[in-house]
Amino acid sequence: MRYAMAVDTRKCVGCSDCVVACQTENKVPIGYCRDWIVEVNDGTYPQLEMEIRSERCNHCSNAPCVRCCPTGASHIIKGGIVLVNSVKCIGCGACIASCPYDARYPHPGGYVDKCTFCNHRLEKGMKPACVEVCPTKCLYFGDLDDPGSEVSVILKKRKWKTLIPEAGTRPELYFLV
Repeated sequence: MRYAMAVDTRKCVGCSDCVVACQTENKVPIGYCRDWIVEVNDGTYPQLEMEIRSERCNHCSNAPCVRCCPTGASHIIKGGIVLVNSVKCIGCGACIASCPYDARYPHPGGYVDKCTFCNHRLEKGMKPACVEVCPTKCLYFGDLDDPGSEVSVILKKRKWKTLIPEAGTRPELYFLV
């Protein structure tokens, strides 16, 4: 089992419903977020292109945040989900510095926090909160090892990219182009 998410950059309108759903579902403190919206403009007038992306932890298969954690608080569980054990975390920030996606933040409680793909929901057979709430249905989630899963099907049909592939992290967050 390998969980992954795909974001359709043609359908995302940057409404931030995913951000609010995550903050609410995971009780993220005000002023912090586990996912966010990015707008990228490319080209020169009149040949301009804009891409809107819902970004979060990439749940990398080769996660530098896990390798550099001195306490083992950052770890990978079944399905390839990268988690932080808040009890083991000393808040040193090594994982924040090592993440090329800026996907972690220092929680006011003294530990580092990040997207968990709503693992607590997955354990109950539910989708991540961000996926369920998206009004444009631009977020796809599932098991890459299941050829019939929503994410596997869409990645076979569409062109996609990952962010910073040269980092060698093997991310499991895909952007449909």
